[in-house]
Amino acid sequence: MSRIKILTVACLLTASTAFAQQPAQKSVPRPKLVVGMVVDQMRWDYLYRYYDRYTADGGFKRMLNDGFTCENTLIPYTPTITACGHTCAYTGSVPAVHGIIGNAWYNRATGKSTYCTDDSTVTAIGGSDAAGRMSPRNMLTTSIADELRIATNFRGKTIGIALKDRGAILPAGHSANAAYWYDGVTGNFMTSTYYMNRLPSWVDAFNNQKLPAKYLSQPWNTLYPINTYLQSTADDKPYEGRFKGQNNSAFPHELAGMMGNSFGLLSSTPFGNTFTLEFAKKAVENENLGKSPVTDFLAVSLSSTDYVGHQHGPNSIEIEDTYLRLDKDLGEFFRYLDQKVGKGQWLFFITADHGVAHVPGFLQENRLPGGAWDDAAMVKAINGKIDAKFGIKKAILSAYNYQLTLDKAALKESGKAEEIKEFIIDEVKASPGIANAFDLHKMGSTALPEPQKSMMTNGYNVQRSGDIMVVLLPGWIDGGATGTTHGIWNPYDAHIPLVWMGWGIKHGKTNRTTAMTDIAPTVAALLRIQMPSGNVGHVIEEVTK
Repeated sequence: MSRIKILTVACLLTASTAFAQQPAQKSVPRPKLVVGMVVDQMRWDYLYRYYDRYTADGGFKRMLNDGFTCENTLIPYTPTITACGHTCAYTGSVPAVHGIIGNAWYNRATGKSTYCTDDSTVTAIGGSDAAGRMSPRNMLTTSIADELRIATNFRGKTIGIALKDRGAILPAGHSANAAYWYDGVTGNFMTSTYYMNRLPSWVDAFNNQKLPAKYLSQPWNTLYPINTYLQSTADDKPYEGRFKGQNNSAFPHELAGMMGNSFGLLSSTPFGNTFTLEFAKKAVENENLGKSPVTDFLAVSLSSTDYVGHQHGPNSIEIEDTYLRLDKDLGEFFRYLDQKVGKGQWLFFITADHGVAHVPGFLQENRLPGGAWDDAAMVKAINGKIDAKFGIKKAILSAYNYQLTLDKAALKESGKAEEIKEFIIDEVKASPGIANAFDLHKMGSTALPEPQKSMMTNGYNVQRSGDIMVVLLPGWIDGGATGTTHGIWNPYDAHIPLVWMGWGIKHGKTNRTTAMTDIAPTVAALLRIQMPSGNVGHVIEEVTK
C-alpha cells in the first residue's frame, strides 16, 4: 500500500473514531414553554415614552435590558385591526391568505355581517350563550401553536387566554387544548364546546373567587401622585371619553356605581390586565405547562390597553397609568414563570396587534393635522344620491374595514354598474378627510405609493373583502368627538413593538425593518418546526443567532 493510501486510511479511521466518541444529541433542543403575548393597541413608542417611570424589577425594563428588540417592526397589511393582528402574528400570514380581514365583514351569502370567530355549531361553556358561540373555524390557515402541536404529535399543550374572545381563540389555533375568554355578563372566564364540554375544576375555582367584583369595588385612582404624570395631557379633556354616569373624565374613576348588572366595565380599566395575568398563572400551574417532556404554548392577549386607549387616547393620564401598572404586573408574571418553569427555560415574545391614532381633538388643540370621519353618515348621503339619480335604494351595503361593499346584483341589473361605481368613488373622494378611494378589483392598475399598495393588496381577500377601498388622510379616524381608534396604514397604527426574551435569546436589537408576519417563522426556526400553512413572513435571523 502506498504511503498516500496509508495516510488516507489513518485519517478516515481517526475521524470516524472521533465522531463515534461525540455524545449523540438525545433530542431537539427546545424550551419547556413558549409564551406569546399581544398587548392590544400598544404603540411601539410606549416602550420608551414611559421608560423612565418603569420600575427596575418590572417587566418592560427586563425585556429591553435582557432581551432582543426589533425596533422597526411594521404591520404589512391593512386594516390594522384586532382580529387581523392577532391572526397575523401567530400565522405569519396576511388577511388575503388567512381570511380574517377584520373583526367582522359583510357576508354576501347571508346578507349579514360575520364576526371573525362566529360559529353557530358550538355552544357556550361557563358563560352567556351569545358570548360562547365562538371557534377558530373562520381562520383558513394554521397558527404557529398548531404547528408545535403537530411537531410534538399533539403531546404538548396549547392554551389561549384573553378578555376578548378573538384575542384568545385566533392565536391558539385550530388544535388548541383550550381557549378562554371573559364574559362581561357573568364576570367569568368561559369557553365553548369547540374545546370541551365543561370547564376544568381549576377554572371554576378561579371564577368562584369573584375577582371582577373585587376589582370594581374600588375606585381607579392613579398609581402615583397625579402631578407626576408629565408625559400626559391634563386630566380632564373634553375630547376624552367618559365612563357612564360621570360628568367629566377626571380621576378618580368611581367604578362600583357604574357596574349595573354586568362586569364588562372591568375591561376598560387596567385591572383587566391584572385579572388576565392572574388567570394565566393559574393555567400554567394547573395545566402543568412547561412540565412535560415536550414544549407547551401559552398565548396571552392583554385587552384592557385597547379599551382604555379607545376611550381616553394615547396621551391621557389613563393610558400612562395603565402601562405603569402593566409594567408591575409583567414583572411579577416573569418572576412567576422563573419560579414555576425555570429561568431560561421559557421563550417569550411580546408584540401588539396594532397601534392607535391620536385623538382628533388633541391634534387640533396642538395645531396638528387630523379629524374625524363618519362612515355611516357618508354612506347614507351617497346612497340617497344614487337612489335619486339611478333608482337604487341601497347601492352600498356596508362599510366594514374602510371598504365599501356594493349591491352587485342591483348595479348589474341597472346596466350602469361601472358608471355607478365611478359615481360612488367620486363622491367618496369629495368627502372631508378622504385621501383616496378606488376600485379594489382594479388595485393592480391603480397608482398608489408604497407601502399603501402592498399593504392594501395583502389585506384584500377575494371571497370576503369589499369593492371600494377608502383611504383617509393622515391623522384622520373613523370616529366621533371623543376617543380614538385605529385601522389604517399609517405608522401610528402600523408600527408595533416586538421584543424577544428567555430561552435561546441573546441581548441586542435591530433597526432593520421587520414585519409582524416574521414572528411566526422566527418561532418556528427557534423551535425547529414547520412554519404555519399560510406563512408569508421571513425568519428574523438576528434573533436566532
